[in-house]
Amino acid sequence: MSTIDSLIAAAEAHSAPTYHPLPVVVATADGAWMTDVEGRRYLDLLAGYSALNFGHGNRRLLDAARAQMERVTLTSRAFHHDRFADFCAQLAELCGMEMVVPMNTGAEAVETAVKTARKWGYRVKGVPAEMAKIVVAANNFHGRTTTIISFSTDPEARADFGPYTPGFEIVPYGDLTAMRSAMTENTVAVLLEPIQGEAGVLVPPAGYLPAVRELTRERNVLFVADEIQSGLGRTGRTFACEHEGVVPDVYVLGKALGGGIVPVSAVVSSAEVLGVFRPGEHGSTFGGNPLACAVALEVMAMLRSGEYQARAAELGEHLHRELGALTGTGRVSEVRGRGLWAGVDIHPRYGTGREICEKLMDRGVLVKDTHRSTIRIAPPLVITKEDLDWGLAQLRGVLGI
Repeated sequence: MSTIDSLIAAAEAHSAPTYHPLPVVVATADGAWMTDVEGRRYLDLLAGYSALNFGHGNRRLLDAARAQMERVTLTSRAFHHDRFADFCAQLAELCGMEMVVPMNTGAEAVETAVKTARKWGYRVKGVPAEMAKIVVAANNFHGRTTTIISFSTDPEARADFGPYTPGFEIVPYGDLTAMRSAMTENTVAVLLEPIQGEAGVLVPPAGYLPAVRELTRERNVLFVADEIQSGLGRTGRTFACEHEGVVPDVYVLGKALGGGIVPVSAVVSSAEVLGVFRPGEHGSTFGGNPLACAVALEVMAMLRSGEYQARAAELGEHLHRELGALTGTGRVSEVRGRGLWAGVDIHPRYGTGREICEKLMDRGVLVKDTHRSTIRIAPPLVITKEDLDWGLAQLRGVLGI
């Protein structure tokens, strides 16, 4: 048995089967490349679902983390620490907002946004107790907590986890008429991904997000944008909402905010919205810890340069031009996305998404499938054009083009 096979067998023997990873065992990584335990290199075209926007082992981020680790890593929110004020102020400024609730994972941030919207609905809008409703979109992916999967339409995410949390209305993504019909006087928020990631990198119809923004204003409803995957440079802008000129009431952030080093997430909004909280009503032991703040501050400094957004826009245009050419071959049904983010639908006769991913792995490229026939491409924003082209050449080779 090879080293890889033995390590995979050991992992499967002692970890619950909540994932079905590709049979690769990573030992080291740098930039857009990962190396397995036997020395084989792989081009990473997934980037940890956008958690690694700045690449593996980014020197600036590692230096920031190391420097902070020598000083203090955790205080809990029982005390102040000297990185917290800057973290909150700079993240609020980056978002054009006023206040921040720091958390750790994306799911925690979404849960925080749900609690925020409900509390705002009761304390500010005046919705009767226990009557708050939040409108969400079908095929969403916002996390895996019990509350979040209660408004999922994915059978695998929901099955056997009930009873489910009430208070959500599900409408088709991109359907403004359905959105309008779902709203009542008890609606406190609309929660959307500006681009649906897990659903296959679905971009809504042009004009949809601005129309939702206008509708929520008319109905005194919060527009909550889940930019956990789409935000922080991935689409060629700091936030995907910017492509439509939309500023939501609430940003939900995560993944890339931690630079691929530590889990960092946050809910960012106005003082009117986040000011509804009082001490003891919400929190997190690790949320806003010194190490997280130090890394996130460096992430924000990198984003302020605009370099990474510009790179994602330029390389993204090239990526979509190259992928778009595949749709005329009969092997690819559709390509969607924005910036360095794409969903590629493979024609079923050429294999499932999983099978295509396994064949790409054999050629030294790592991507991930979703919904059986779709592969997602989301390389680190630091990838070179030459490496990106090499990865695309492997895809063409797998498809026999």
